[in-house]
Amino acid sequence: MQYVDTALTDVPPGKMKKVEHPQPVQLLFEFQTNGATNPLATNHLKEQVVDLVKKTGIFSGVESAPVSSGAVLSIVINNVPLTNNPAAHGFVTGLTFGIAGSAVTDGYICTIDYIADAKTPKITKTVRHAIHTTLGNAKAPPNAVKSASPQEAMQTMLRQIITNGVNEVALDPAFKE
Repeated sequence: MQYVDTALTDVPPGKMKKVEHPQPVQLLFEFQTNGATNPLATNHLKEQVVDLVKKTGIFSGVESAPVSSGAVLSIVINNVPLTNNPAAHGFVTGLTFGIAGSAVTDGYICTIDYIADAKTPKITKTVRHAIHTTLGNAKAPPNAVKSASPQEAMQTMLRQIITNGVNEVALDPAFKE
């Protein structure tokens, strides 16, 4: 079973930064696993990331090509294990036919860099999230919400990490509208 950590939640509509004069931005996205580029995951998630950035309303357009102002939003999500030796946990669970349950936690570190143009300083924000997976007879983590599927857990984590991070960029005093 997958559980999305509750330390990070959805941005309530009233807390999302309202930008008076949104500008277009070029979006660069990369998904990593333990710091190494994961092209398959990048390609699989890119459209969802573009849609999530668009839905924030912070930018008038989200493009893959350079925009006239030179504005660039770079999003890198790095999937890192937070559980020591997750393979051993799964092995013990399997060895006991699920009686000895185990839990594994995947961490996600999202680094967002925003550059409005060549004259303004770069804004960098880092947001962290986690998905917990239980195997066998393990109890649900107390700080998490059960997901119906691994896909739903990933979509929830992605939505929360992207919208929180982009909102933090827009709330930064250096953000240029």
